[in-house]
Amino acid sequence: MSSASERRFGKGPLARAAALIYTHLVVELLLLGTTLPGLLLLILLDRDASNIPLAAACALPLGPALAAALYALHHRRRELTDLRPAAAFWRGYRLNFRGALAIWVPWLAWLTIVGVNLAHFSAAGVPGWWAVLLVVVAVAATLVAADALVITSLFSFRAADVARLAASYVGRRPGVTLGNACLLVVAAGVTAVASEAVLALLGSVLAAMLLRSCRPMIVEIQREFTA
Repeated sequence: MSSASERRFGKGPLARAAALIYTHLVVELLLLGTTLPGLLLLILLDRDASNIPLAAACALPLGPALAAALYALHHRRRELTDLRPAAAFWRGYRLNFRGALAIWVPWLAWLTIVGVNLAHFSAAGVPGWWAVLLVVVAVAATLVAADALVITSLFSFRAADVARLAASYVGRRPGVTLGNACLLVVAAGVTAVASEAVLALLGSVLAAMLLRSCRPMIVEIQREFTA
C-alpha cells in the first residue's frame, strides 16, 4: 500500500497543477530578479521620445532573462516531487546569455532607431507612407526576433544559423507567426493600458504562451536538425 501511494504521489492532476504553478512562480521571481535594476528605471522613465535610447538600454537584461525563462519552462518537470525550476533557469541563463544578447541587442538597436525616427517624423519631411513602412519592418523584425530567441534558448546553433532559421520560419509557419503576432498585440496593449511593470509581472505566462505558439517550429527543428 505504501509503495503504491508513493508511486501515485506527485503524479495526479492536482499535483501537476501545483507543479505548474510553482514552476511559474519561481521562474517569474527569477525573471524579475535578473531584470530588476533596468525594470525599475524603465518604470520611472517618462514616456518621452528623448528617453527611447535609455529605455532600450534598460531593457538589455531582459533578453538573457527571457531566454532563461523559456529554457526553464521548456524543460520543466511535471511531477511535484521532481521540481528544479531555479536550477533550470540558471542553467538556461548561463547557456544562452551570449546567444540571447546576439539577438536582443540588434533588435533593440533597430527598434530604437525606428522609435526615434517616428517620434521626430514631422521634422524629417518624408512622405507619410514611410512611417507605415517603418512600423511594418519593426513588426517583422520583432517576429523574427521572437522566433530567434526561442531557437537560441532551446538549441545550440550558431548565431547565423539561428537568424536564418528564424527568418525562414516567419513565412514557413504562418500559424506560429500569427500566434506570435497576437502575443505582440497583447504585450503592447498591456503596456499601453497599464505599464511595463504589469507586463513584467506576466513575464513567465507570456514566455509559456510564446513556447506554446512556437511548438510546431520547435518540433520541426527537433525532427530535422537534432534527430
